Parts: sequence; C-alpha cells; structure tokens
Amino acid sequence: MSDVPKQPLSPTLRELGERIRARRTELGWSQEHAAQQCGVHWTYMGQVERGQRSARVENLLKLSTGLQTTPGKLLDGLPRPE
Repeated sequence: MSDVPKQPLSPTLRELGERIRARRTELGWSQEHAAQQCGVHWTYMGQVERGQRSARVENLLKLSTGLQTTPGKLLDGLPRPE
C-alpha cells in the first residue's frame, strides 16, 4: 500500500472540498458530525473535502442543507472544469 496521499481529481473539486471543509470548521463540527447532519457517510464527506470524489446534485443539496448554507455559496465562482 502506498503512503502517497491521493490528489484531488481537479482544481474544481479541490476548491469545492475546501469550501465544504471551511464551512464545517466554521460550525465547529467534526467530519463525523457534519456527515451525520448531511445524511452521508463520514468517509464520503472526507473524500469530498479532499476533492477525491465528485458529488452528485442530490448530494450537493444534502451537503449544503446539512451545513446550513446554500448550494450557491458552495458552487459560485468555482474554477471551470477543463
């Protein structure tokens, strides 16, 4: 097994993950607590925060609702995918 951490899939997903992590941190929540509030598994939450997983629209809605924000705040101004 490699000790090299997986890289984000794209700059867009990296930035989205940073925004999700920042909002979770702002709320003072652990990944586990945030995942529970969002209705997703904690491993999924971590993968999204690291930009290693692309979230479907349905999951973006779960994440934004659970994190007490709007989809727009998470998505507006993200780098455009190549």
